[in-house]
Formats: sequence, C-alpha cells, structure tokens
Amino acid sequence: MTNDVLKLGFIGGGINSAVGMTHFIAAQMDGRFRVEAGCFSRNAETNTQTAQQWGIPLNRVYNNGTELLAHEQNHLDAIVVLTPTPDHVDPVLSALRSGFPVICEKALTASSAEARTIQHAVIEQQGFLAVTYNYTGYPMLRELKNMIAQGYLGRIEQIHIEMPQEGFARLNRNGEPMVPQQWRLRDAEVPTISLDLGVHIHHLVDFLTGEKPYELVAVQNSLGTFRQVVDNTMAIVRYTHDLDCSIWFSKAALGYRNGLRIRVFGDRASTEWYQMDPEFLIHHDNKGHKTVIDRASADVELAQLQRYNRFKSGHPAGFLEAFANLYWDIAESLQQYRMTRQQSNCQYVFNTQHALEGLIMLEAIAQSSNQQCWKTVDIRSQL
Repeated sequence: MTNDVLKLGFIGGGINSAVGMTHFIAAQMDGRFRVEAGCFSRNAETNTQTAQQWGIPLNRVYNNGTELLAHEQNHLDAIVVLTPTPDHVDPVLSALRSGFPVICEKALTASSAEARTIQHAVIEQQGFLAVTYNYTGYPMLRELKNMIAQGYLGRIEQIHIEMPQEGFARLNRNGEPMVPQQWRLRDAEVPTISLDLGVHIHHLVDFLTGEKPYELVAVQNSLGTFRQVVDNTMAIVRYTHDLDCSIWFSKAALGYRNGLRIRVFGDRASTEWYQMDPEFLIHHDNKGHKTVIDRASADVELAQLQRYNRFKSGHPAGFLEAFANLYWDIAESLQQYRMTRQQSNCQYVFNTQHALEGLIMLEAIAQSSNQQCWKTVDIRSQL
C-alpha cells in the first residue's frame, strides 16, 4: 500500500465554522493528507480569509462547490464536506457523482430518507464515503472496545451513556444567552440536538458492542433559552442480545462543557470512560478490585501502539489527536479503495450504512417522545 500524501478539498469549514479548523489540523497532523483547495464559505470575505490563513493558493479557492468539483478533477483525492448538516446532501451527491471519494462530518444527513439517497449514490458510483465520528478516535475508547471483544467484562448486560452540555442554558459575561449558529435553532423530524449529539450516542454503543437497537422509549423536551428547539433527550433503548442502555444527551445541563461518559457493565466486570479525562479507563472486577488503566499500563493491547503515542503517557492527548486518528484510518481505507475500487470494512471507518442506522434510531426517539409510547426501531426493513 502506498503512503502518498492524499490531497483534499473542503466544501465548508471556513474559519468561522465550528469544525473547520479541527478538520484542517487533524487531517494533516500525521502527514497522511494535505488540504489544497476549497470553497470554505459562501461569504466571499470569509472564503478568502480562510484560504489566506491556511496557506491555500487563491487560484484554488472557489465561489461554490460546483466550481470546485469542476476545476479540481484529477487534482484531489477526496472532498471533505463540512457544511451544516441540513446542507450535506447536495455537495455529497455532487462529489460522488463527479467521481470523488467523500469524507463527511457527522451527521451524514438530517433524515434516514436523505441517507438512503446517498447510500444509493455510493452503490451506483462504486464510490467511497466515510463519516467522521471523532470520539472513537480516542485510544482508550478503542482499548475498551478490544476489552469487550476479548471478553474481559464478560457478557455485556447494560450501558449507561450520557453527553450533557450547557450551551443552550449558559449566559455570557454580560448576562445574555450564548447564541449558537442559526441552523442549530431549527428542528425538523429529527431535532438538531440529535444530529449534533445523538448520533454520537448511537455510534458509540454500536462501536463498542456491535449490537443493534430494536425498541425504545424516550422523552424530549426544551429546558434552556431557546424553547423553539429540543435541547434535552432521555431514552431507554433495548438492544440485541439482551443489552439495555440508558441514554441522556442535553444542551441545557449547567456545569457540563462536554460531559460524555460511558459506563459499560458486564457480568464479570465494569469499565468507565469520561471524555474530559480521556487517558484513563476505570475498571472494576467482580472481586471488588478497582484498576485505573492508561496507555502506559503494562497490559493494554492497543493504546500502547506507536500511532497513539505521539508523545509519552503523562502528557495527555485529546480531541484533536483523536480526530487525527480517524483521519489516519480513513487514509488507510482510501488508499485501499484507490487500488481496488471497493471500500473496505475497516472497524474504525464508518460508512453510509452505519449513518443510516443511527438516523433510523433517532427518528424512533422523536416518534416515541411525540407519541408517548415505546417504539420499534425497525432497522432491517428500512435499509
């Protein structure tokens, strides 16, 4: 497999966006990709300023995605779509139909119907599409996945997973609400909070266990400043093989910047991971022993790999490094695709099928809350 540096073009992701700088840094951190072109913003000034700040030649900066795709044929190896989630469909479809592999920020789309349209396009074009869910780039979360697969926790019986944030309830220093991007203040069939946070919850349970949801009951409500949108969701979800999960994600939880926490309980042991302290797993066995595991622990199997140790343990890696780990895996998968024209099933690269399953579950959460009843998560019949 070649280790050539892969060339990227961005659609969206300007310097005023929430994720642009993160993707720009993470994609290039390990030398696997280089950002060479883009339409970073529909605002001409922001578009130009982004290119200047990132060292992109102005003759490779475009007014819109259509121009980018037309002029960069045979010059780029993939297109990264970083527009707001409700605006993903057109650039993703256009890039696929123009023959470009696509890397798309989560959520892939705002509905399962849109995700199916993209999935059909991937199949028709024999294309490549990867969706970025950054948290599974953390080495200790990958270590936890390996522990579960090796049976160290025994049979997994329950997972409690939460992702509380406070952005819709916080005030700034002047006592005024902290106003998010306008697209985040509009809900559709799937509330925007589910596209922001809920997709991570589905992704993480699937990533760790491979189990699929089949039934749930949920409550959605508005608790913060912006009462026109849902900002708090709680659910109980039943998964295959008798796995029960409790879920909470919120943007109205004062005191939490990003409180993502995962507690996995098996019949032999339990393990906890907390995103604000990501270098550690807290492990309890059924004899009362508590063990703190980090990437320097003698018995870790994945987190000690050189690729996860850009610097030695004790100097914590974080969010950007986790994102860079995803881009490393995408580079491996994309290099394989360039040789075979088939997207491989890498355990760390997530395709349209995975994204579609998550959106089906999030639609069921919304329906359960609206109808005040248990809902079937009918993944198989909707794929």
